[in-house]
Amino acid sequence: MASAAAASDDNKAPLLSDLDTVADAVDFDGRPAVRSKYGTWKSARFIIGVEMAERIAFYGIGDNLISYLTGPLGQPTAVAAESVNAWAGVAQLLPLAGAVVADSFLGRYRTIVFASLVYILGLGFLSLSATLPSVSSNCDKKFRGSSSCSPPTIQLVIFYSSLYLVAIGQGGHKPCVQAFGADQFDGHDPEESKAKSSFFNWWYFGLCGGPLLALSALFYIQDNVSWGIGFGIPCLIMGIALAVFLLGSRTYRYSSKVNEENPFPRIGRVFVTAARNWCSKSPSDDKLEAQGVASYQRSLQLKFLDKALIKPVNSTKDVGESACSIQDVEDAKALVRLFPVWATSFVFAIVFAQPSTFFTKQGATMDRSIGKNFSVPPASLHSFVNLFIVIFIPIYDRVFVPVTRVFTGNPAGITMLQRIGIGMFMSIVSMVTAALVERKRIEVALEHGLIDLPGMTVPMSVWWLIPQNALFGIADLFAMVGLQEFFYGQVPNELRSVGLSLYLSIFGIGSLLSGCLVSFINEVTSGDGRDGWFVDNLNRAHLDYFYWLLAGLSAASLVLFVYFARTYTYNRKVQVLAL
Repeated sequence: MASAAAASDDNKAPLLSDLDTVADAVDFDGRPAVRSKYGTWKSARFIIGVEMAERIAFYGIGDNLISYLTGPLGQPTAVAAESVNAWAGVAQLLPLAGAVVADSFLGRYRTIVFASLVYILGLGFLSLSATLPSVSSNCDKKFRGSSSCSPPTIQLVIFYSSLYLVAIGQGGHKPCVQAFGADQFDGHDPEESKAKSSFFNWWYFGLCGGPLLALSALFYIQDNVSWGIGFGIPCLIMGIALAVFLLGSRTYRYSSKVNEENPFPRIGRVFVTAARNWCSKSPSDDKLEAQGVASYQRSLQLKFLDKALIKPVNSTKDVGESACSIQDVEDAKALVRLFPVWATSFVFAIVFAQPSTFFTKQGATMDRSIGKNFSVPPASLHSFVNLFIVIFIPIYDRVFVPVTRVFTGNPAGITMLQRIGIGMFMSIVSMVTAALVERKRIEVALEHGLIDLPGMTVPMSVWWLIPQNALFGIADLFAMVGLQEFFYGQVPNELRSVGLSLYLSIFGIGSLLSGCLVSFINEVTSGDGRDGWFVDNLNRAHLDYFYWLLAGLSAASLVLFVYFARTYTYNRKVQVLAL
């Protein structure tokens, strides 16, 4: 009887092989992932929500960090800006290490979990450092425009250790979460492929929209209530984010390519073999076709790497002595082709560092009052960048893309490189606007006799800073999302976490370069008793000169970017029009 019932159940239940499963993907239990049950937007929503919470935690620390450094810790403006840029730079470079760990050893899911725990630990100690009795007694009471405050060494050690612990946690979390989210869509399925392209837009929408109101409230708490509570809230938020991520574990698609060869030595062997065959001629088309390599399988650029298709001269039968496969060579070429785009994006990344540093300091000197009893926290001005991103992403996704698709024939409307280039151009316009507004602020301070009164509010509304923040938000919408999609889609499948970490490293290097540039300019312009461009009294500083310099550097960088973009060959997986 029982066997009959079991047989009947077997006849009713579809076999796993009869279901539509996703290639190279499994569910939480290691079974082939059924397309209708796992992944797509039902899983991506969990992941976008987690990243929204993580961005609140990260920006809740980073965007107001300069206020904490120049306030309770009493650092001069230039030194504080260098400290913020150094930390941001390291935080954006560490994803390279996190991506290697994920793609070679732990996998993205486990790396996200472990990195989140480190993240929470760092935020907890950061909150502790701000609540130590020595901090409030030695610094807060002395701070009002004074830089003489010198916190105890132990407090500084805890603060900076926890700050860089947060950077380490972010280094493992950031590249893996976005790659894991994009992995929930099958690029080989036409419908899911379109959804994946849209995913990057709505991913950035969530990143900017989620923190929009939360950060304003958080900055108000930090500036007016308690830095300890202000740093503790991000710790709580990050803990909730980890719990939400774990709740979605049984809905995700996981990569099943766990037993494949490590991609780093596989691709590295291409460069080694090509170097050993440097004196040999590149194989001819006829010879390659005789070996079964069709012309459509290989790109015409970087032909020197085709020498890796030849067995090394005087080679033995040892491991690694055979010729490389065409797939290995093309994967190596794909990585090399990324370098010019990566390098010419550094100046945009330097500009990207300004809203959280000098834009904030500008706003602190201006009239921020709303009514009689409320003042806008200076760091909240950065929310206008996010606000305009949130406004324009639906317009971009639902209006701009369909309209441009009609003219270009490109499913995405415009190519990824065109999108990045438009963002770079808008960043130039933002810097020009910032320079003009800063010039106006200094003139107002001069007219009212406030040049040597840095503690007094300049009678110029802080809303003057909205245009430069709005323009920068539009620049972000184009360049940031374009860079994310570009570095995710143009690398080998196994290295997508590394691809996104390369995108993040642009902003890490940009932040470090920004710090070095500020330090160099401050050294050059403040000699012989002169007021430098970044003197603590911003009424005598020349941020306008700095913004003009960045606009000029950005224009030169854009010219180089367009040159390299026009010669770029997209990999075979992406069918797009040339720039």
